[in-house]
Amino acid sequence: MEPNFLQRHPVVKDAISLVVFIACVLIGTLFINSYIFRSFSVDGPSMESTLFTGDRLIVNRLAVTIAQLKGEKYIPEREQIIVFKNPNFDDVIGREEYVVKRVIAFAGERVTVKSGVVTVYNAENPTGFNPDAEIMKHGTPNLPTDGDVDMIVPDETLFVMGDNRVGSYSCDSRDCMGPIPLFDVVGPVSLRIYPITQITGF
Repeated sequence: MEPNFLQRHPVVKDAISLVVFIACVLIGTLFINSYIFRSFSVDGPSMESTLFTGDRLIVNRLAVTIAQLKGEKYIPEREQIIVFKNPNFDDVIGREEYVVKRVIAFAGERVTVKSGVVTVYNAENPTGFNPDAEIMKHGTPNLPTDGDVDMIVPDETLFVMGDNRVGSYSCDSRDCMGPIPLFDVVGPVSLRIYPITQITGF
């Protein structure tokens, strides 16, 4: 039986195998980044002293994927740290900016910031509650919270804030960023993997 082309040209066979392998790696990486998890680096002081510049985070995309498979919008939990695409970022070269903040309130809830204190009002808490009381168990927001806010969170959005709320350290839903559309949410932060000495689950 006469050998086929690839048997007669092993170099070509090896080259095709390499191309197929690289293609599989690229497709696998794209699939993982789109549907399972993504990695981001923190840049800036807005989440100090919970997260710092240079921290490497793993974001859980699977939670978003499962919600989408059910035909639902993904809604994170209150106090979760999330990564989302900045809805106000406009770069001429088309690059996207991703931001990490903490979830404070949901659509339909009233949020106020007065005299440095955050208060959220909803049907379960008509007299309001301070979300920082619970957040302090998981992070260390720099209080008091600067700024004056009194707003109802619009439909299909989230109200988010950084943990470093003093001065202008955190551009968030209080001022320059506004409410965050649900479709811009990448997912919740599940793990800090770097620095190695500060590996933390969230």
